[in-house]
Amino acid sequence: MMGKRDDILQATLDLITEEGLQSVTFAKIFKRANVGSSTFYHYFENKEQLVNELYLKVRIHKNEFVMNGYDSGLTIYERVKSLLKNTANYSLHYPKEVDFTENYCSSPYISEDLRNTPAPSTLEIFSIIEEGQRQGIIREMNVCLCYQLIYGILTAVIKGYLDEKYPLNEQQIQQTIEACWLAIKL
Repeated sequence: MMGKRDDILQATLDLITEEGLQSVTFAKIFKRANVGSSTFYHYFENKEQLVNELYLKVRIHKNEFVMNGYDSGLTIYERVKSLLKNTANYSLHYPKEVDFTENYCSSPYISEDLRNTPAPSTLEIFSIIEEGQRQGIIREMNVCLCYQLIYGILTAVIKGYLDEKYPLNEQQIQQTIEACWLAIKL
């Protein structure tokens, strides 16, 4: 069961993805969350703190989802596939969260510390890439570039599906994950 704080965060997420951050007013948040201003200010000092807490909550949720069931004992290929599959599933189940993090990760509302602190799942994929490079399985290139290649492919395909440009079934998700692997493997 969600409490008032979670109601405010969810209302804010919904409003931001529907209208954009600049159009979201306190009045709209109060109405959507069914709270008064005193309840809001009990939990949040201002819009900046609210957006930062929402961003942090979404990042934690994504990280937990992506790392769920992850087995560090698998092969490099299987670990990459596992994290990409979980990322695809997260993106398909929580498109508002994906939209929010993509659109606001560079926003001045998001604190620099929060923006520049990679999620544990990101650090894990970096370490897998580095391990794969040491083993001669993954191309020698900048780790961030490798990461951007695989996640860029995956997120572009998911975004196209969410924008209703084409259907996306389980086989096509697997083909996309395989294409991501082929982009970085030797």
